[in-house]
Amino acid sequence: MSRLKRIFDFYINSSIHVALAVYAMSWLTLLQFDLVYDKHVLYFVFFATITGYNFVKYFGLAKLYHRSLARWLKVIQVFSMLCFAALCFYAYKLNLQTLISVGIFGLATFLYAVPVLPKKIFLDKQHNLRSISGLKIYIIALVWTGVTVFLPLINANYAISDDVILTALQRFLFVIVLMFPFEIRDLNYDSLKLATVPQQIGMKRTKLIGVVLLLFYFLLEFLKDDINNSRIIILGVVTLITMLFLAFSNTKRPMFYSSFFVEAIPIVWLLLSLIF
Repeated sequence: MSRLKRIFDFYINSSIHVALAVYAMSWLTLLQFDLVYDKHVLYFVFFATITGYNFVKYFGLAKLYHRSLARWLKVIQVFSMLCFAALCFYAYKLNLQTLISVGIFGLATFLYAVPVLPKKIFLDKQHNLRSISGLKIYIIALVWTGVTVFLPLINANYAISDDVILTALQRFLFVIVLMFPFEIRDLNYDSLKLATVPQQIGMKRTKLIGVVLLLFYFLLEFLKDDINNSRIIILGVVTLITMLFLAFSNTKRPMFYSSFFVEAIPIVWLLLSLIF
């Protein structure tokens, strides 16, 4: 049992699970626009997510530990370096426009973690985008939207149509709501300077806003030129599942409630789309 727990902890802490979620949403974009499975862009997204997330999560810790890194952090560092090598391999397979877009999202990730911006715009000593009051959730949503919607389409030379813009808006709203259970979970631990949504308006109002955003996210589907009944049904199921996880989230939920189950929603969404 302890070995299984260590494997599960590594699966979560090394960002494999969140990478599968991002991979799933990127594949969903290809399915929605009737594009063939593009392993190069999807594998790139998977390995880039692991690399990016581990960089953001462990950049500060690596500086703190220096040469005396804890064993678990060393393992994750080695794993991340292997994923970075895979990222570079698949990046070589992407077209130039895609790589330019990757550079933009990569810069956002870098600034999110590394203290290189002017001190006067921050409320603490971190000096990175992550520490700007109230900005964290929107940066994550923008990067996820760009990576999961625009990257697969740009690499497929697909024209940016009204349906693409609506899909991007939907994805942005969906990711914001997915972040709410995490912000609710960390309500007692996050610095007040972060000004997360639950800190600003409370848990109940956060959940209410989440429900409103999910309804808006679902209704946007009916504004598209290409309306698919099966896709609408699946979208409705995913919306309902997300609402339920949001409704039952609180500060007492265990870590894996959000880190595993909430982040698994895009994976379930992909499986439903492939099955039906």
